[in-house]
Amino acid sequence: MAHVHGLLLAEFEAAASRAAAVRPEVDEQTARELMSEAAEMLHNSLALEALTEGDAAVVVRNLASDLTAPDPGAAVRARSAALDQERAGLDEPDVVAETYLLCAAVLQL
Repeated sequence: MAHVHGLLLAEFEAAASRAAAVRPEVDEQTARELMSEAAEMLHNSLALEALTEGDAAVVVRNLASDLTAPDPGAAVRARSAALDQERAGLDEPDVVAETYLLCAAVLQL
């Protein structure tokens, strides 16, 4: 899943830039560095390996958004819990829900 690594970096750095654009207290360069490190941690942990290609793309986009929320841990856990009600468009919703929690653990959220 080499393409996921590139997607992680691109989505996470773009999310950092968006967060800095709307939150004046966020330094863009620092945010991009932190998100790049988070992407590397997730890639190295193989946390996304159990996902199908389509589910991995959804998880990466959602994680990018959640990790720039004021409380990233709560955002990721809420997204995982929400899959009990909203499963549309995912190949394996249960695996996705578990992956969100695994990613939260890897990132120590």
